Amino acid sequence: MNAGITPPRLRVSTARYQKMITTGVLTKYDRVELIDGEMLEMAPIGRKHSAITARLNERFVLALAQSATVLVGGPVNLGKFSEPQPDLMLLKRRADFYSERIPEAADILLLVEVSDTSLAFDQNSKLTLYARNAVPEYWVIDVEGAIVVTYREPTGTGYARKLEFTGAESLSPQAFPALKLTVREIFE
Repeated sequence: MNAGITPPRLRVSTARYQKMITTGVLTKYDRVELIDGEMLEMAPIGRKHSAITARLNERFVLALAQSATVLVGGPVNLGKFSEPQPDLMLLKRRADFYSERIPEAADILLLVEVSDTSLAFDQNSKLTLYARNAVPEYWVIDVEGAIVVTYREPTGTGYARKLEFTGAESLSPQAFPALKLTVREIFE
């Protein structure tokens, strides 16, 4: 046997990943997500991260209760090998609240990642994954920098439009332009 050969990695499919969950191999205590066939451990959620997510959730639910489904920390199926768990999702409204199936790319209006320890990963690997799957809008909330970066117009390898918002500047989900949020409101 040639000592220089590295064995290939086993990519985990979303079907196998779901089977691991339903059979109890993975439990609610295993904070993992599936990205391009690899199970990645998710960082613990800090106090600021939790507060920002809760604030956005409340604002979205109160403003969009009859227009969209707001999902915090749930999975989204992005093809055969990826099932990330963004911090917050705005999804097309469904009467069953996605109890019959996991949301897919076509259901997504907005994905939000609150980044306190995962900023580089969220702005590289996740951004590429979301763009490749035609997620129409993606927000990265940089906790340390107090900046919200929005990405729109997926190209397949990235996003054509990137905008950064700080302080008193306001932003809106492109699917709901009447809903105005200020960056200060998100962070305070």
